[in-house]
Amino acid sequence: MEKKILFPQVGGFVHGGDYNPEQWLDRPDILEEDVRLMKKAGINSMSVGIFSWSVLEPAEGEFHFEWLEEIIDRLYENGIYTVLATPSGARPAWLDEKYPEARRVNRMGMREHHGGRHNHCMSSPVYREKVAVMDRKLAEKFGSHPGVIMYHISNEFSGECYCDHCVKRFRGYLAEKYDHDIEKLNHAWWTTFWSHRYNNFEQIEPPFVHGETSVMGLNLEWKRFTTWNTNDFMKAEAAVLHSVTPHIPVTANLMRMFGGLDYRKMAPDMDVVSWDNYPTFHNDWETLADTAYETAFQHALMRSLKRDVPFMMMESAPGLVNWQKVNKVKRPGIHRLSCLQAVACGSDSVQYFQWRKGRGSYEQFHGAVVDHMGTDDTRIFKEVAEVGELLKRIAPAAGTLVKTKAAMLFDWDNRWAIEDMKALGQETKKYEETCINIWKEFFRLGVDMDIVGSDEDLSPYDVVVAPMLYMLQPGTAANLRAFVERGGQLLATYLLGYVDSEQLCYLGGFPGDGLKELFGIVSEEIDSLYPADRNGIILTDDALRAAGGAMSCGNSRGGSLAGGTTECCGGQAEKKADWAVVEYAEILRVQDAQVLGTYADDFYQGSAAVTCKSHGKGNAYYVAARTGAADMRPLFERMLADAGISVRRLPEGVECHVRSGEEDRYEFYLNWTKEAVSVPGVEGRDIVSGAQITDRLELPAYGVAVVCPL
Repeated sequence: MEKKILFPQVGGFVHGGDYNPEQWLDRPDILEEDVRLMKKAGINSMSVGIFSWSVLEPAEGEFHFEWLEEIIDRLYENGIYTVLATPSGARPAWLDEKYPEARRVNRMGMREHHGGRHNHCMSSPVYREKVAVMDRKLAEKFGSHPGVIMYHISNEFSGECYCDHCVKRFRGYLAEKYDHDIEKLNHAWWTTFWSHRYNNFEQIEPPFVHGETSVMGLNLEWKRFTTWNTNDFMKAEAAVLHSVTPHIPVTANLMRMFGGLDYRKMAPDMDVVSWDNYPTFHNDWETLADTAYETAFQHALMRSLKRDVPFMMMESAPGLVNWQKVNKVKRPGIHRLSCLQAVACGSDSVQYFQWRKGRGSYEQFHGAVVDHMGTDDTRIFKEVAEVGELLKRIAPAAGTLVKTKAAMLFDWDNRWAIEDMKALGQETKKYEETCINIWKEFFRLGVDMDIVGSDEDLSPYDVVVAPMLYMLQPGTAANLRAFVERGGQLLATYLLGYVDSEQLCYLGGFPGDGLKELFGIVSEEIDSLYPADRNGIILTDDALRAAGGAMSCGNSRGGSLAGGTTECCGGQAEKKADWAVVEYAEILRVQDAQVLGTYADDFYQGSAAVTCKSHGKGNAYYVAARTGAADMRPLFERMLADAGISVRRLPEGVECHVRSGEEDRYEFYLNWTKEAVSVPGVEGRDIVSGAQITDRLELPAYGVAVVCPL
């Protein structure tokens, strides 16, 4: 596995952030001081121009690039490279005044006023034209500059528009998808319900808040169209840039598990995936380690969007942010941990928003490397400089990749369909939370997992988990079947295969599309539990029971059922239960699967809750009820063992990732606890401290290590 070096010019990891010199053009002394401070902090790259349109083009056709040229020159002369942004994320007032069609129309059908950002219409021909002019001029002016190493397209794409341009494009998108046959659309959307049939595509409107919102196919296709239209806008920008400078890669910064866009559809059109990382550290509802593990999940999601190259952490807060419910300052030592976590998960950059705090407006109190004090003796500046030194020490790891043998299936389409379905408990669907909790449980076993689409190639993996895979894409069932037949260990949960990609229910019992045969079960009903309801699972498989008998299996509302009692709905019968059931329980007909666990209570007491069917060389496991991820740990361990994947029990709060290249291997260890910990089974040289490790790694509180095995 060869290294994939993103930026050979840099000679290691990118260390930088968002720089807004246009806010300080009247203070040349500050601009000079910035460069001195950047060098002291170990900065080697800056993202420039992200929201600079009104300075680059203060009036239509009047371009001023001299200040930007001076900045890029000065940075390069001091060994600092530029990620040059296109300014399309926020428009100048003159553009909205002259071309109001560039402003979005909201779900009420009202044109928005000038202001904010990301409120431009992705379909507007005039806006696309103005953006293309700006992008071409930037590429022609700076594309040959040796200091420019990447283009950063727009900023944090989001939102939707309901204007006439977008409605027209939506209708064209639908006509193309359904072969210009309105009856195909009517069938796919089941529009005979409530007499909602369409006679032609011109009758279709987006789901206005005071319009049609009850057709699930319409709602889903609007979300798919919004992704398609946004991606088309991004591709148009990239095409202009590449037409002038094909050698310079492009990226667009994404936002965690953002619900508004299907990032998996956008990633192929980026040369590098980047994202903005803002965890809610030090909150009062979970441990610091839990926050960190969820952040590792988000990193894995971004890493998995483009698995053949490292990703980039384009933004992070060196201190605090200004938009969370409680804007908590990072405690000492957490910044280093957070930065190294990004690198450990596969990022080749550590970048910040922002370099220097502005004096006014919306983000004047958002954290930055340089505070309003403007000095280099603040705690945060010192911690950033420490990270700069750390990144230089571990520079040989740049370009290596995280390669895993386990994966979780996560589809944006599936997420949207579950959110919109009129079934189950409206407040307890928790698709994202379910995925994250299961991912974290594998992580606690020392197993990193990629997060991939259900229609992606599964050949690199030996273990695959498919939580709540309600919607099946064309080919998904065949993909899963082929995975199991070649020896894969597959686990699926309740809500599997209820609808196809058009959200039409499968007939003949769930799961559909041949998955009944793969898993050997049919789901006849699904029960939704109230908070007061109790049920449990009694494991009938002796090995699973022995492995999990001592575990605490409390449900999400508190309490524990492990080795104790469960209450039936009337609160009377008491029976031994190994796993707690909360919120959802499917009632199964077992065809030819082995039953590993049964329900403890209710009218479906004694019926199958956990099953396994061998198929080809592999196994297909099914968990029919929502239970704690920790409850299922013995089942996960069995799957990993059968797949030949080693389980590694790390001390609580310790995180481990592995990056590797042709001959290089780097083990990253992070201690998210206030206590010193000892990690057994570690040998090699820690390139952070320089120490030789034999058998046991000692990590101080909030300590980090990067070990090259001997």
